[in-house]
Amino acid sequence: MSPATVISSSPTTLESFPHIHDDPSTIPHSLDPFTITTSTGFLPYLTSPTTLPDAFKPLMSLLDRLPVVKHDGSPGLLATYELGPAVEQELPDLTDEVDKLVTADGKLDLYTIMAVFRDYSFLASSYLLEPCWKNWRTNPENGYGLGRDVLPKAVARPLYRCGQILDIPPFMSYAASYALFNYTLDDPSKGLVYSNLRLVRAFERGLDPRSSEAGFILTHIDMVKDTPGLISAFLFVMDEYGAHRWRSDMWANSKPSDYLSFRVFIFGITSQSMFPNGVIYDGVEDNKPLYFRGESGANDSIIQIPLLDHLLQIPMPQTPLTEILHEFRSYRPLPHRTFLAHIRNKAEELDVRDFAVEDTETAILFLRTLNHVRSFRWRHWLFAREYIIRRTPHPTATGGSPIVTWLPNQLSAVMDLMISIYESVLAPLKAQGTQGYNGSCQKLVEPMMELVRDQKEKLTKEVEKWCKERGV
Repeated sequence: MSPATVISSSPTTLESFPHIHDDPSTIPHSLDPFTITTSTGFLPYLTSPTTLPDAFKPLMSLLDRLPVVKHDGSPGLLATYELGPAVEQELPDLTDEVDKLVTADGKLDLYTIMAVFRDYSFLASSYLLEPCWKNWRTNPENGYGLGRDVLPKAVARPLYRCGQILDIPPFMSYAASYALFNYTLDDPSKGLVYSNLRLVRAFERGLDPRSSEAGFILTHIDMVKDTPGLISAFLFVMDEYGAHRWRSDMWANSKPSDYLSFRVFIFGITSQSMFPNGVIYDGVEDNKPLYFRGESGANDSIIQIPLLDHLLQIPMPQTPLTEILHEFRSYRPLPHRTFLAHIRNKAEELDVRDFAVEDTETAILFLRTLNHVRSFRWRHWLFAREYIIRRTPHPTATGGSPIVTWLPNQLSAVMDLMISIYESVLAPLKAQGTQGYNGSCQKLVEPMMELVRDQKEKLTKEVEKWCKERGV
């Protein structure tokens, strides 16, 4: 059955996401801060708070003193490796205060709870990885060593409770902690221009907006700010049925040579040599060791392009790497997970991919859309190669995925689909001299496919080279 004749049995996007066209300023704080709208896209509907309620002053005091270089330029607790003792001596267990964070109508204030989650996750990662930071800073050739494997009750319990309420794992994540809920505006009247973005929390030097740490995070925010148009386009494709860009600014905003410094603090506690036995969250889950993935771009809703993966129905290989990709989904904010699942289900229901190759013109448009995904993932691979693989032998990314083979798994998937569509749909038309695949069409497609084949070969050789050098 052609998608145009499909009678949808599932709710429309508007029915499933009733706030998607709302003015963000009218959305109540009892809704998840990552409630998706056509005005804010995948960014939170309101810039994150920079301070917490008074009950959390002990937490804020530690975070203000935490960075290697504080806002005033003086050394912080991580500079002198004194964070651990300070946490153990100063921080009370404020878990009960989390449930007191409510809106005027008595509902839980998810906007404020997300800020509390962000701050506790920054403190947790800093506490657990402080010994690794010291090892790497004093003897980088010896690697990271071991992290602390017990998270104090005063950090573990409130962090765990926030995670329960927000339905995300109680560990630092890309959206809820490190990036998308960790920025403010220097001048609210200037809006979301890059030069106006500032971090709320940082590990190393990120409170200085000119630092590589700030550049690394703020470039992601600068990219995600463009997603409102993306959301609107997908609404058209899904509910009206007819259907991106990579910012090269990262090279300028965050130096590859600086990345390893603050990277220490965003590792997780799954598949990492620093935490061979996981981490005990004191007072949580009967003190069983817990394992969580670290902050990763794979947690984002556009960097790994899950939105386009779902809409275009790009098939991922049945590999352990794909299983990790699926596991990363749980680290996205609940509204993002729900929206992406909706897109995936609607695309399958409408058979978008099959419809797109029913005629030559649409097949070419579909192939060109896939090519944007390929280009994006290729550049992401180049970033990983230059920022990480060439600079450290550590075998895993911050999220715990294998550093050499992880991105090529997804990149190869889109390349394989492009080659398959070309060979099954367009190559036969070219061989037959069909009018529908004329000279102008070939000028669009043939150079693109030549590049795909060349990059696929180059990628295979690079991955083999890096794996051989690392004994993988």
